[in-house]
This record gives sequence, structure tokens and C-alpha cells, in this order.
Amino acid sequence: MKALICKKWGLPSTLSIGELPAPYPAPEEILIKVKACGVNFPDALIVQGLYQFKPSFPFSPGGEISGIVEEVGSEVKGFQKGQEVVTMIGWGGMAELVVANKNVVFPKPPGMPHDIASAFLMAYGTSLHALKDRAGLQKGETIVVLGAAGGVGLAAVELAKLLGARVIAAASTTEKLALCKEYGADEIINYNSENLKERIKHFTDGKGADVVFDPVGGSYSEDALRSTAWKGRFLVVGFAAGEIPKIPLNLVLLKGCQIVGVFWGSFAKRNPGGNMQNTIQLLEWYQSHKIKPHIHERYSLNDSAKAIETLMNREVLGKVVIEV
Repeated sequence: MKALICKKWGLPSTLSIGELPAPYPAPEEILIKVKACGVNFPDALIVQGLYQFKPSFPFSPGGEISGIVEEVGSEVKGFQKGQEVVTMIGWGGMAELVVANKNVVFPKPPGMPHDIASAFLMAYGTSLHALKDRAGLQKGETIVVLGAAGGVGLAAVELAKLLGARVIAAASTTEKLALCKEYGADEIINYNSENLKERIKHFTDGKGADVVFDPVGGSYSEDALRSTAWKGRFLVVGFAAGEIPKIPLNLVLLKGCQIVGVFWGSFAKRNPGGNMQNTIQLLEWYQSHKIKPHIHERYSLNDSAKAIETLMNREVLGKVVIEV
């Protein structure tokens, strides 16, 4: 089968298109013909050997897939050949075929295009888990979203607004912030030209934010933590800036706040029932037109390395998708 292949750790430019053996489903697995694959920041990390998991060579990146069931394992019930599905796997999605455990495969909602479906689960699953399960975000609370125009950040803006919060979106360009406004942000901060801490203080009348959603890391994390309210919650979602910040823990003491880790992939494995409930809720919101991923650009499988590079360069608003 045709695939984007990683043969050694390196930047996306080291990846190549080639042939890999077609996978075969184990008893509890489903073989899926890939129609579209969402591109996410872990894809850029995994090919460099910087992710939590390190697959054996050769492998394909890509963990968020929409496609059609090609074959089901002997112990799989409820799925059949030809059915349209979505799934999350660690890697392997930038290829013509993938296998996925039955527990992480969901029927694709009727009418949801494959490109939208492949840009849905990771961003919205991560964000809803963060806001609902980890932060306990309440109606009327104020949340600051860093990296608010990225895939996960934009989903957080949209979901926080849907949950009744006041949303302050922070991003690096006017174009990105305009998109955040379209997705429901009440206030915006350009942290390339404005002082993040001072602007949060201004928008909250000196009180600070009840919740900070941080998928970026780097130099803005400490300022955002300093801008939390008493008993605020600081959500550690990721490190797209490439730098893991070192936080002075006395800030946590002085503010009576919490630093809360958000690892959606682990949550999904440890609590499949809770993850299933969240996924069903998200799909219901999509079908009722309350949420919708923003697709920045669509790439062919031949250009999938370029898609990862574009994401790494932080040129993406929302999501980019590989159409196979």
C-alpha cells in the first residue's frame, strides 16, 4: 500500500512516499480504507523521535482518520464492510489502509464529509475533556485560550463559548484573532504586540482568569499562570512552542490555584466509557450545527510531508487534512 514513510528520526523533509505491507486485522481490530487523515502536532513530534511513543521503523505518521471499513476481525461486532467510520490511532494514518482496535472506532455521522470527520476527534475530544473533566468549567466563568487559532485552541474557544463561559482568545496575528472572533471569542489578545498579563488583567477587571487553556507552552505560560484568579485552573494541554516551561511553584501557593494535566489519549484508554460519552456529545453538537472544524487547507498523500511542515511552522488556522 502507498504511504508516507518515516525511516529515521528527522524533520518532515526526511519523509518519503513509498510502499508498505498492507496491514491485517487481529481478532479485535478493524481494517479501514483511509479517506482522510487529520494532521496534528504529535505527527510533527513523532517523526522526530520527540513524542511519548516511538514506533519501530518504518512507520507512517497520522493518528486521526476517517474512512471505510474494509474488513473486521473475528471478534468484532457492530461494524461491517463498507461502513463509514472515524478513529484515533497513535500513528499509521497517512497511508491507504490502517488497522484500529474496535474500542476506538466510531460510526461516522451521516452527512459528515470525510475531511471534516478526520479533523474532529482529536481537537474536540482533547478540548472537551480539558474543559469538562479537568477544569470543570462553569457557565459565567472566564477562560483564556492560548494558541487560540490552532486546531485544539480553536475547538476550545468554540466549546467554552458553547458551555457558557466568557472567552478571551490569545494568538499571534490579526488574521488568527479574526478567526477566533468568528468562533465565539468575546475578547482577543495579540501576544506578539500586546502584554499578555496586562491585557488579561484589563479584561477581567484585575480578578484574573478562572481557567487558562495552554496548548502552547513556551514563554507565555508563566505570564498566563500569573494571570489566573484565586482558585483558578491552569490546563497543561501541550507544548506547540517546542519549549516546556519551568514554573515557579510559589505562584500556585499564592493564588491557591491548580496546574492540571490534560492527556486525552490516556483518558480515552483508561476511561473508555467517559470518552464515549464525550464523543457522543460532540457528534450531537456537530449534527445540530453547534460546532464545526475549520479546515485551513487540504493536501494529497503525496504532499503530506509538506502538510506536517506547515503545521510545524505555525502557519495553520484550525486544521490541515490529508485526503487519501
